[in-house]
Amino acid sequence: YEPPRLSNGKPSFAGIWSKASLTTLERTEDWPNLVLTPEEARIIEAGNAAFMAAGDAPTDPDEGAPKAGEDPGGYNSFWFDQGEHLGVVDGEYRSSWIVDPADGKLPYSENGRKILGAWFAKSRGNFDDPEIRPNGERCTVGFGSSGTPPMLNVLYNNHIQFYQADDVISILAEMNHNARMVRMGGEFRDVPDQWMGDSVGHWDGDTLVVKTTGFHPGSSSRGAIRHYLYLQPTSVVEERFTRVADDVIFYEFTVTDPELYTQPWKGEMPLWAAEGPIYEYACHEGNHALPGILRGARVKEADAAKAAASSGGE
Repeated sequence: YEPPRLSNGKPSFAGIWSKASLTTLERTEDWPNLVLTPEEARIIEAGNAAFMAAGDAPTDPDEGAPKAGEDPGGYNSFWFDQGEHLGVVDGEYRSSWIVDPADGKLPYSENGRKILGAWFAKSRGNFDDPEIRPNGERCTVGFGSSGTPPMLNVLYNNHIQFYQADDVISILAEMNHNARMVRMGGEFRDVPDQWMGDSVGHWDGDTLVVKTTGFHPGSSSRGAIRHYLYLQPTSVVEERFTRVADDVIFYEFTVTDPELYTQPWKGEMPLWAAEGPIYEYACHEGNHALPGILRGARVKEADAAKAAASSGGE
């Protein structure tokens, strides 16, 4: 394949590209093999179609509001845009993006699991401090690892767009409108850690190679419904972008952090050409709903204190 080229002779990544897919970062117990048969792929895709159809069913107007303490539910299927098909790499249906380790699982070390457990102990159910709330909730960067490398697929807003110049390439993530600036031929800077890390790049033939480190500590925990991973400011992510067809960029990534993982782990993903434009992701830093989230926690604490006082407890 001969890619379209810019005036400087480098491949052009012009256009809108999508990460939307039913394939997830890690492999599930139901589908332990990396490569799925066409029949297995149809089963998964049909199951997703049935789930979406059920989510589109009209709400029963006579059902009434949820009782106190019950889950009121979230989005219906109208708001989802996670894709309808599994990812295809080299003509193969893939059950996970991770290709190494062979089991398709994140290879946390014993120390890595301790670090991860300490983060969960500090953050889970904690509404004391806005900075402990997830980034997606705070609208600083997209939830999960949607725009921060490695760039993974989530429930919606899975588009990215490249802007290319000789000395810098910008990668715009639709999820929370973050633009990552890749300095071509540069070196890592001695600057404060960045939300999306500090990225430098070079060309390896027709492949764009980007190396990123220096992640903001607030970007360490990256949780979404479709994946969860943990990185540190010193973690290093190497990405490789190769345009292999008019409608496909082959995206590879390797994550290295000896303190967290027993080995570097690698993933492969197709980026599909998509219709534009990228729409504004209208989630503003701080999130208009965040004061309500924190205020609701204070109300619950006050109610609990009243109940304890009325019952003679502390």
